[in-house]
Amino acid sequence: MPIVDVAAAKVAYRVDGRGPGLLLVHGTAGDSETNWNLTVDRLAERWTVVRPDYSGSGAPEDDGAPLTVAGLARQVVAAAEAAGIVPFHVLGYSLGAVVAVKAAAEHPDKVRSVVPLGGFVSSADSRFQLQMKFWRTLVDRDREALARHWVLTGFSPAFLSRLDSQSLEQIVALNLEGKNWEAIARQIDLDLAIDIGAEAARVAAPALVIGCRQDQMVPPTHARDLAARIPGATYAELDSGHAAPMEAPDALLDLVEPFLQRAG
Repeated sequence: MPIVDVAAAKVAYRVDGRGPGLLLVHGTAGDSETNWNLTVDRLAERWTVVRPDYSGSGAPEDDGAPLTVAGLARQVVAAAEAAGIVPFHVLGYSLGAVVAVKAAAEHPDKVRSVVPLGGFVSSADSRFQLQMKFWRTLVDRDREALARHWVLTGFSPAFLSRLDSQSLEQIVALNLEGKNWEAIARQIDLDLAIDIGAEAARVAAPALVIGCRQDQMVPPTHARDLAARIPGATYAELDSGHAAPMEAPDALLDLVEPFLQRAG
């Protein structure tokens, strides 16, 4: 994987396909492969897809300082620049949706359109705080329990019920595999301190905000609020849990691809 230096971080990224640029930004405790591997082949038929691993995920190196939305936005934009895809569309998932909105607000000359998926404006909501503090505790005390919690709340009940026990255990194992838990703790600390209300109001690019109807991690009320803050944004919902890129990749792309084509 190529690497770009951004301040104190070395950010690795993947490049697939040909065509206009599309930046994919992963979520908390995910990375560019686990969050996007079921979508990239289809997207790469039309776009040059760049998938960075920002600090805390994959193989990046940094100085271990507290993470900021601004810092992560600089990292993913730098990956897009290094890959030569400016101007680009950006699809961000969960924390990546927050980062995508920040990038669109700060770089209107570089972002063609923005698609926040399962995103949120602020982490001040008491339920969200309870959840993230629970995650933070389990990072230190019981990582297997945290992985099981991610699976239980990340996917819709119907999706999980269709799987057999062996398949579920494999998903849990994947959520434990190769994690940098100290770095993930820094991502969760950032999740606890989000507020991009001002940035959302400054987004000038066309925006498609997507909520997930059965989302137990970031309920769709958060996505609706984000859509209301972005001038002229379109809102759509998927009938899936929070982990839409893994649970419903084709349904997700059926929403995203026509929007990207219209946005140019």
